[in-house]
Amino acid sequence: MCRGCGCLPPDAPCPTPCSRNPAMVNEARGNSSLNPCLEGSASSGSESSKDSSRCSTPGLDPERHERLREKMRRRLESGDKWFSLEFFPPRTAEGAVNLISRFDRMAAGGPLYIDVTWHPAGDPGSDKETSSMMIASTAVNYCGLETILHMTCCRQRLEEITGHLHKAKQLGLKNIMALRGDPIGDQWEEEEGGFNYAVDLVKHIRSEFGDYFDICVAGYPKGHPEAGSFEADLKHLKEKVSAGADFIITQLFFEADTFFRFVKACTDMGITCPIVPGIFPIQGYHSLRQLVKLSKLEVPQEIKDVIEPIKDNDAAIRNYGIELAVSLCQELLASGLVPGLHFYTLNREMATTEVLKRLGMWTEDPRRPLPWALSAHPKRREEDVRPIFWASRPKSYIYRTQEWDEFPNGRWGNSSSPAFGELKDYYLFYLKSKSPKEELLKMWGEELTSEESVFEVFVLYLSGEPNRNGHKVTCLPWNDEPLAAETSLLKEELLRVNRQGILTINSQPNINGKPSSDPIVGWGPSGGYVFQKAYLEFFTSRETAEALLQVLKKYELRVNYHLVNVKGENITNAPELQPNAVTWGIFPGREIIQPTVVDPVSFMFWKVKEPGASLPRPPGKPWGGIGTKSQACAEGHTGPSLQGTPGSDSPVSLLTQGVYFWAGVGSDTGSGPCSIPGNVLLSRALGEPC
Repeated sequence: MCRGCGCLPPDAPCPTPCSRNPAMVNEARGNSSLNPCLEGSASSGSESSKDSSRCSTPGLDPERHERLREKMRRRLESGDKWFSLEFFPPRTAEGAVNLISRFDRMAAGGPLYIDVTWHPAGDPGSDKETSSMMIASTAVNYCGLETILHMTCCRQRLEEITGHLHKAKQLGLKNIMALRGDPIGDQWEEEEGGFNYAVDLVKHIRSEFGDYFDICVAGYPKGHPEAGSFEADLKHLKEKVSAGADFIITQLFFEADTFFRFVKACTDMGITCPIVPGIFPIQGYHSLRQLVKLSKLEVPQEIKDVIEPIKDNDAAIRNYGIELAVSLCQELLASGLVPGLHFYTLNREMATTEVLKRLGMWTEDPRRPLPWALSAHPKRREEDVRPIFWASRPKSYIYRTQEWDEFPNGRWGNSSSPAFGELKDYYLFYLKSKSPKEELLKMWGEELTSEESVFEVFVLYLSGEPNRNGHKVTCLPWNDEPLAAETSLLKEELLRVNRQGILTINSQPNINGKPSSDPIVGWGPSGGYVFQKAYLEFFTSRETAEALLQVLKKYELRVNYHLVNVKGENITNAPELQPNAVTWGIFPGREIIQPTVVDPVSFMFWKVKEPGASLPRPPGKPWGGIGTKSQACAEGHTGPSLQGTPGSDSPVSLLTQGVYFWAGVGSDTGSGPCSIPGNVLLSRALGEPC
């Protein structure tokens, strides 16, 4: 293999990743009574392993390292059209949870960016979960979406606006849509000492923050309703661009010729920045009337003639709106004047998604730059390594590491104690379960009466089959997302061991040189090859763990493992401070990339501190509040509201004396049916033939 260029034939043997350490075959430390865990492993006061990281060459995803206007410029040069989406902050905390879920779903289509509107009456710059600032911050940090935050200057003091901008910068927001905002009352009145027009806000941003923010401004294809004339409004738009705006998004319109005339007028005025048309798929009669009222636009008569007879039929209006939007977008795209399309979604998915699919712009499965979900925060642009333990909880990992100044790049490095932050308020809306408690009760059961009923919940989550009440289990406290595609490669083995009380919460199959374009396990740019060590993370009983340790003695040279019980006592044969790469890739012109590692110290923090990582009550997760019998079975301990004592014949002993475990198999184990811990080791620990 040529390591420098990454030329690797598909049938080549698995290369050794850079962080492979021969010390990882050390003899097991600890004893059968499980010795106390490493002191201080959960400390948050020392430096993380990021300080010992080295840079890799060059980044896997160029767009991660570009600001929005650079992404636009590259798309313009290549002729690759984009789309973007607009959302508004919800009114309730529950609505915020639902909106973040919608962000995650619509991110799958590959928008270049989204924007979040600003409503002065809703305390938009606060830390409330319904504020514009927090919704936009969540989109950037936890959903990995390039995000524009709207900001208005109407009736706001200079100090307020400056404070909002500093906060936006601190939260990782780099794009602002500068707007005047609507007046309070019917008449516009200038405010002495304040900003009265969007151009004032643009100038202030450039004066106070230099080139840090990319700035968008609004364009009105038919002129602003308060402008003296169309020409006067174009003059104001020119002033905003000259003051430092980078691009324009237009208000909605209904006819392509309206946009074409506007673009020509802008060109004649000397405006040369990108102009993105705003598209509004009509989704309902009342929403159309409301939007038209706010924008003071006139709906063409031919559209009125179609809508009026069907105004009480939302489905019919939505279908018509989709057809109309598709036709409008096709005409715009065919003109060669349109770099991309900006959709006013009204916080709904169906119509916009359908329009984009019909246009061929919706990417069902965009290639993953890395195996885990990215954050769009600027300071995470170089991040390309994370511990595997948070694979199913990426938002939690991002929250815990938000105070880091730098992030691991190239390798995780050695660490004595990663500085993970605390989840001081687990009810942070972007970390809450996407399913309401009532839905979780239907999935997990109103009452869990035995250990086997807990096992069944895990089995049904893996199998996708409905439970006895006809409801499918689509999430667990440790897995709030659908199963990863690669889980299908292990499905039968995982089902078998879960039925017998080995409750798996994280796994990956061994992969030896699959193309980076593989639809199941691929990641990174084209022309590369990806590799994985088999990995399994699970809860089990002390008895099974002791049997498993006996089996593991035969595999010391091939398997690393780490067992820890609820007291923090642990046994491991892995180096205490040495991370172990379990996913890596080789790409042309780059060093080996190792994006996922097993880090023993991080594992101890994950086990002790992560809500849901150990079976005792996950704060904010419904198994801690779905009824005392269910709680006893699920948590495996006696709480203040429970009867019985540990060790009795009641089901409360499931995890009171149980063990939390991970095991990873080296990369040279092949791909036969006995190559993963979930098959060989667990089968033999259970006394079954492989």
